[in-house]
Amino acid sequence: MKKKSYLMAFSLLLLSIFAFGCEQKAKTVAVPITIPEGEKDPAVWGRAYPAHYDSYLKNKERRKGYSKYRNDDEDRLSPWPFQFVLFDGWGMGIEYNEPNGHTDMLKDQLKIDATRRKAGGVCLTCKTPYAPELKEKLKVNYFSKPYDEVWKEIPEKHREMGVVCADCHDPKTMDLRINRWTLIEALKAIGKDPDKLTRQELRSLVCAQCHVTYSIPKDRDNKSAGLLFPWRNGKWGNITIEAVIKQIKDENLREWKHKVTDQKMGHIRHPEFELFSSPGSVHWAAGVACADCHMPYERVGKEKISSHRWESPLKKNMKACMQCHNQSPEWLKEQVLNIQDRVNHMFTKAGYSVARAALMIEAAEKNPRSDKAVIKKAKEIYEEAYYRNTWIGAENSMGFHNPPEALRVLGDALDQGRQAEMLAREAILKAGAAPPELDMAKIDAIVAERYKTKDGKTGFKPAVKRKAALLTQK
Repeated sequence: MKKKSYLMAFSLLLLSIFAFGCEQKAKTVAVPITIPEGEKDPAVWGRAYPAHYDSYLKNKERRKGYSKYRNDDEDRLSPWPFQFVLFDGWGMGIEYNEPNGHTDMLKDQLKIDATRRKAGGVCLTCKTPYAPELKEKLKVNYFSKPYDEVWKEIPEKHREMGVVCADCHDPKTMDLRINRWTLIEALKAIGKDPDKLTRQELRSLVCAQCHVTYSIPKDRDNKSAGLLFPWRNGKWGNITIEAVIKQIKDENLREWKHKVTDQKMGHIRHPEFELFSSPGSVHWAAGVACADCHMPYERVGKEKISSHRWESPLKKNMKACMQCHNQSPEWLKEQVLNIQDRVNHMFTKAGYSVARAALMIEAAEKNPRSDKAVIKKAKEIYEEAYYRNTWIGAENSMGFHNPPEALRVLGDALDQGRQAEMLAREAILKAGAAPPELDMAKIDAIVAERYKTKDGKTGFKPAVKRKAALLTQK
C-alpha cells in the first residue's frame, strides 16, 4: 500500500514539474513580430530577420581596388577626360562619382555639387523610400519644387536613409514587389503585365526600379514635370538604345543645353537592366536574374540566406559566379577583366571621336561663313553618337552585362562621331578656313585648360586617366 502511495506521489511530482516547465516555455516563446504596412525603418524589419539585417548593414562598408574600373566613391570623369567636353553644360560635367553602398545613396546625393540636383525633387525618386508617398502627396510639385524643399518633407530621422526593405518586399508576406510607379508604367508601355510577374522576373525587376535609364519631361518654364523610363518603343528582353533615342526625339525629352555644340540634349542614366536584358546577353538568355549574381546565397550559422549586401561579384571573390561555373575564381576574374578591357578600349576610342566631333562643330559655329545646313546635320548625328557612347559609359558593368551589345553600340558611336566631325570639317573648309587639329593629346590639353575648378586647378587628374588607357598603349 505504501509502495503504491509513493508511486502515485512520485507521478504527481513529475506531472507538476512537466506542467511547470511547459508553462515557463510558453511564457518564453517569442511573439511573432508584425511589420506594419508603410514601415520604412530597416531596424524594425531586422527584429524579424536579424541575419538579413546584419547582411544589409554591411552595405556601409567601403572597398577599394576590387575592380579596375568601378570602385567606391571614385571620380568617374577624370579617367575619361573626353566626358568633360560631352557633359559641358550639365551637372554630370561638374561632379560625377562612383556611388557608395546602396544604404548611403541619399548621403551621396546630398554631398555632391548642388548642380546635380537642379532638376528638383524629382531627383529623390530612386534615393529615398519615401518617394512614392511624396509623389502622391505633392502631385506635380514633387517633380518641380526645389530639391531641398521636397527633401525636407521626409521625416527628419530618415533624411539620409537610402534603400530599405520596404523598397522591395511586402511586409506581410516578404514577397518581392514593385513600389515605384515609374517601373509599373514602363512595363505596361512594353506590354508586360506588372501583376503577372514570376518570382525570377521580380528578382531582376526590383533592381530595375532604379538601375535603368530615365528621362525627366520639362514644362514651358523648363521645370521638371514628371519622370519616365523611355521604353515605349522597346519590348520585354529587347529595350535597345535605338528604341530609347526614338522616344527622346519623338517626345522631345531634352533636358539640358550642351555648351560646346549649342543644342538641347536628352541624357542617358545607368541602363543596367536594359543592357543586361537586351539580345546578346548570355546570362539573361540563360534565365539568370540580377539577384543571382549580386545577392548570392551565404551561410549564417545554421541559416542559408540571400546576401543583402548588394555588390559586384568581384568584391566576393567571384563566389556568385562559382554557383554555376566550375573554374577557379582567378580564372573567372580574368575573363571579366578581359571583357571590360576590350569594352573600355572601344568606349575610350568612341568617346574621343564624339568629343572631337563636338569641338569641330564648335569651331564651325564660330565661323560666320559656315554652311548652317551642314552644321545642323552634324549636330543631329552628334546627338545620336552622344546617346550611344553615354549608354555604355553610364552603365555600371563596363559592358560585362552584355559584351556583344556594348561593342555594337560603341562601334556605332565611333562611326557617328567621325561622320559628325567630317561634316563640321567640311563646313569649315568650304568657309575658307582651316579645321583645328584634334587628336587625343590635344583634346586632353583643351580639357585641362578649359575645365578648371573654382580655385584654378585643373578639372581632371591626368594620373588617374591612365586607368582608361587604350589596350594598345599598355
